[in-house]
Amino acid sequence: MSETHPLRLYRNIGIIAHIDAGKTTTTERILYYTGRSHKIGEVHEGLATMDWMAQEQERGITITSAATTCFWQGYRINLIDTPGHVDFTIEVERSLRVLDGAVAVFDSVAGIEPQSETVWRQANKYTVPRICFVNKMDRLGADFFRCVHMIEDRLGSKPVVIQLPIGREGAFIGIVDLVALKAIYWHVESLGATFTICDISHWLFDDAQKHIEQFVQEVKAQVSAEGGASDTLNLHIKNTLTPELVEAVHKYRAALLETIAEQDDEVLEKFLEGKSLTEKDIKTCLRRGTLAFSFVPVLCGSAFKNKGVQTLLDAIIDYLPSPLDVPDVEGIIPETETIVHRKADPSAAVSGLAFKIATDPFVGSLTYFRIYSGRLETGMTLLNTIKDKKERIGRMLLMHANTREDVKEATAGDIVALAGLRETTTGDTLCSIHHPIILERMEFPDPVISVAVEPKTKSDQEKMGLALAKLASEDPSLRFSSDQETGQTLIAGMGELHLEIIIDRMRREFKVEATVGAPQVAYRETISRTYEIDYTHKKQTGGAGQFARVKIIFSPLEPGSGFVFENKIVGGAVPKEYIPAVEKGINNARQTGVSFGFPTVDFQATLIDGAYHDVDSNTLTFEIAGRAAFREAAAKAGPKVLEPVMKVDVVTPELYMGDVMGDLNSRRGQLQGMEDQGNAKMINAQVPLSELFGYVNTLRSMSQGRATYSMEFSHYALVPEAMCTKIQKKEWRGG
Repeated sequence: MSETHPLRLYRNIGIIAHIDAGKTTTTERILYYTGRSHKIGEVHEGLATMDWMAQEQERGITITSAATTCFWQGYRINLIDTPGHVDFTIEVERSLRVLDGAVAVFDSVAGIEPQSETVWRQANKYTVPRICFVNKMDRLGADFFRCVHMIEDRLGSKPVVIQLPIGREGAFIGIVDLVALKAIYWHVESLGATFTICDISHWLFDDAQKHIEQFVQEVKAQVSAEGGASDTLNLHIKNTLTPELVEAVHKYRAALLETIAEQDDEVLEKFLEGKSLTEKDIKTCLRRGTLAFSFVPVLCGSAFKNKGVQTLLDAIIDYLPSPLDVPDVEGIIPETETIVHRKADPSAAVSGLAFKIATDPFVGSLTYFRIYSGRLETGMTLLNTIKDKKERIGRMLLMHANTREDVKEATAGDIVALAGLRETTTGDTLCSIHHPIILERMEFPDPVISVAVEPKTKSDQEKMGLALAKLASEDPSLRFSSDQETGQTLIAGMGELHLEIIIDRMRREFKVEATVGAPQVAYRETISRTYEIDYTHKKQTGGAGQFARVKIIFSPLEPGSGFVFENKIVGGAVPKEYIPAVEKGINNARQTGVSFGFPTVDFQATLIDGAYHDVDSNTLTFEIAGRAAFREAAAKAGPKVLEPVMKVDVVTPELYMGDVMGDLNSRRGQLQGMEDQGNAKMINAQVPLSELFGYVNTLRSMSQGRATYSMEFSHYALVPEAMCTKIQKKEWRGG
């Protein structure tokens, strides 16, 4: 597809933010103004194009990332709208892995919210350049400048204001473009499709404030002539063109020029000599600084009120990267493990990453695929270098939410969906058979919560296995397993809402009826002291015997370290071919723990000595020895239980603050701080996950529905001894 659109005209971007910041509404306006859709789909009406799942339309939230393609000013924009709820953070993670740039949307009333910080860190992890859009400038309590300060304080990035709001709350009518020195007013009558642009370059002169009244009349006349006149708009124009706005233009234009001048020696020289910088100078430097992560441009608007979206599209083109602007993708050659780089070049060997699996009711399994190099055509056979399997490309599609368009070929920079791949899963590399490469894989978090489900009938039981296998192939953060003792199936995920959606999808899409148990916490075990064991496995029952001796030191590690195995055998006391078997035995045994049956983490096993028999030793005997050594040693190394602790942020009117804080304390919560958020307070706390089940209902009741909260996994912490007895009585086997 690069023949009609060269790579320099591509933009692969995502919309990221906290839940309810207005991501999907912004995306819907982008689709409308670019002509991709001919009617604005509203989230609150359940009609958003990008929220096509039944659960998304009912709840008014984005659950799965949706992809589409639109065009603006001759540029091709591949756009992914991502979820904002922390339970679906995996969708953001895998989208950012394959995107070149991002638009971070912030709520001008709430400011930088917790999930905004999470997705910002994810974008940092994948070095994704971004611009900021301060949304909802029409809302009561909107504060653009507070958001700008929070970008610096909370996110640790340098904001560069390139737009200023004209008016705020109900009087928000447009923006000042500090780059072009224009004032832009959107016409309500055309749903923001038309607008008036006025030159404000004369505001930079000292006497500009004396001429505000004259300028107001000129703006009113121009707006009226262009069909955007209304009594309300005229009143707002008069009330918002104030000396304070002129002063802000002076201040932020000067700050803009000072910041961007550092990006180019010639521009810096012009700036220091007091010469005027052209619009082209400023845009070139803004782009360079954005791509270099020197700063983030900040824009503003109100997507719901149809203001500021066209200028956001312009900024996407002007400041976010094309596939040619990002570093060449890095990978390794499978046979030699040599690091290589592939350019975004259609003539290079084809390579790309499968970043998402989805099930389409009409097409079947779809693999979302980012092409990093080369040209992909239907009928080609590619190599999956992770599985060492070949895949034939039968059908290739461009996706628009849940509708599709067949294409015969795609090139570097494209994001396509491949139908019918059998072996490929999320994170796999597909590439030319003759030029194999393995691209960096994606990392997925471990689940923190699970529920037990029992199918109601034998027919449901058969369907449930198939349903869970399909859902797990789509969602790497979903795990499921069968409990051999109870016969129940355990489904583990990232939060209550995540599991609720999974069970709802099983019922709707796969017609599986099941009884769902109470949520269970994914506890872990660890050891609290070092223990050395010398264990010998010996068995002689006639014929070939079994023999393996291992001497291992088990020692505790820092929280979050997981399991570490170290081999310190010298002199061949244990042959090197048996060493992996010892590690395997320990790793298998740790999955079911020692005292409670929970997986054991945060410890190191150091193999320091051992012995073997020429005839009676093999990999199985050393695996058995490793397993038994772990069980005996861990029981004597001070086993402890760990529980997941969540970072909880509660936003509540001050009236209910005492009740909320008291309730958090009763849940073994530790208060971390408090801050103002508009006319409410935000309480930061760390609370064990086991104490948070059903918290949403308690909070609603306590605050008459006026308080809200969000939470995300923080860390694992030791469970108090008194709680261990309660956990043991539950006899739950999780993980």
